[in-house]
Amino acid sequence: MAAFLLGAVLLIVQPEIVPSRPAINSKTETTSQSVQRELLKKTSQKNDFKENIHSNGSCQQLPQTIIIGVRKGGTRALLEMLSLHPDIAAAESEVHFFDWEDHYRNGLQWYINQMPFSYPHQITVEKTPAYFTSPKVPERVYNMNESMRLLLILRDPSERVLSDYTQVFYNHMQKHKPYPSIEQFLIKDGELNVDYKAINRSLYYIHMQNWLKYFPLDRIHIVDGDKLIKDPFPEIEKVERFLKLSPQINASNFYFNKTKGFYCLRDSGRERCLHESKGRAHPQVDTRLLEKLHEYFHEPNKKFFELVGRTFDWH
Repeated sequence: MAAFLLGAVLLIVQPEIVPSRPAINSKTETTSQSVQRELLKKTSQKNDFKENIHSNGSCQQLPQTIIIGVRKGGTRALLEMLSLHPDIAAAESEVHFFDWEDHYRNGLQWYINQMPFSYPHQITVEKTPAYFTSPKVPERVYNMNESMRLLLILRDPSERVLSDYTQVFYNHMQKHKPYPSIEQFLIKDGELNVDYKAINRSLYYIHMQNWLKYFPLDRIHIVDGDKLIKDPFPEIEKVERFLKLSPQINASNFYFNKTKGFYCLRDSGRERCLHESKGRAHPQVDTRLLEKLHEYFHEPNKKFFELVGRTFDWH
């Protein structure tokens, strides 16, 4: 389907919420809107797409930035923090356009329809953590926009594995369905079960190699998820610089909630925290099993550090 190929540079996020920004003359077509029209004409089968332009000048556009992962790395926290910036329009739901075949077959017009309404000066951002580990996604994103700026947030691989299990465990508990202990997933025939999907998702260097086939490293900003939890402001400052945003997010936008045990956000006097599903306690794991996990990730982590030219404070 030709509707999948494209080389655009534009914006994404949130549902059909019209941002409360100064009104812009709807008769004045911006360069980005004009480019988007031409790109869609080239890739639409019937050339009968709907532009979805609001009377106040905002419209739904392709994203300029995508948070590609990683699952349980802190993607929701990153998106919420980034949304503090007035020039960011963020999609609330994970779109899964590039990794779910039934969505991808719908084409770019469907993708645009999932984006929030934004103004020309705003950057639209989508986040779907599964993108990072999905083999087909890098090429598909590249075909849409080879100049896309990508955000990747990573945590200690061992901690990410435990968070991965914890999420699935609680999902089952909420549905009153039994779920095996984490040891049953991590151990097979007395050894570490390296076929466990949660472990595979933490082999960052394998997935990163796939992305680097299509995007240079300077197009992928890696956010330290462990540091974002402990001290979010410096990490968000780096993201602002990467996206070439004016520095408008301040340290005062963050405050530590002792009850929840993590940082919450303060925006124009309004305070909000992440959903209660975030920051859940991990299951107790035998120390020897944790050591096996740390030992297993030692070499893959080393390869990842060499690949990106940067080290992280992981076990």
